[in-house]
Amino acid sequence: MDIRGRNKVNPNFNMSSMTDIVFLLLIFFMITSTLVTTSALDILLPKASGKTENKKSIAVSITKGLVYYIDSKEVSETTLEQELLVLLEGKENPTIILRAEEGVPIENAVMVLDIANRNRFKVILAVRPK
Repeated sequence: MDIRGRNKVNPNFNMSSMTDIVFLLLIFFMITSTLVTTSALDILLPKASGKTENKKSIAVSITKGLVYYIDSKEVSETTLEQELLVLLEGKENPTIILRAEEGVPIENAVMVLDIANRNRFKVILAVRPK
């Protein structure tokens, strides 16, 4: 007498459901990663190897004695924002090059960054090449 069952178990594993889950997870993480925003400052550091001139930018310099200069013109801390608004008015993509001398307190550099942030100016932090 033959007592074998008619239903045989198939030992092969079907991977289609596993790949569906992996693709759904991939799509989920790709979409959610684009929604993440950083709260860092947008500071562009210039490259030390090349020299680039931007005609639309002006330089704000801060010395150790906390004297502010726009290009080569000395301005006071209180009139700095008004001077920048006058000089950058009507320019497309206005840019400020911030040149803070070594030893200047960070609060003074952040004040210039705050002025740029309020008025939607781009800021480039000037550094000394090595």
